[in-house]
Amino acid sequence: MSNGNKKTVLIMKEKHQVPQAVKDELKFFVRTKKAILKALKEKRMTVPELSKELNIPKDKVLYFLMSLLKYDFVAVDEIDDMDEYFYYKIKDNG
Repeated sequence: MSNGNKKTVLIMKEKHQVPQAVKDELKFFVRTKKAILKALKEKRMTVPELSKELNIPKDKVLYFLMSLLKYDFVAVDEIDDMDEYFYYKIKDNG
């Protein structure tokens, strides 16, 4: 990269900084995903169980869990005895 291009990149970074709220939300997103994966390593769990253990609202747990499901980090196991909730587990990529 030429010297002129480096200066342009630096100027653009200074002008277009990422808002702190966006940075905080990303940190929460990453922390929550890691916490969900850690909890699921111990045992399979449902959304309400994860919500209770991690002290995070069910809707947030479901949102993060669905992103983990989409990218093959977790898998749906089976449905609970009351036919209300699915159990989720760490995906076996073996």
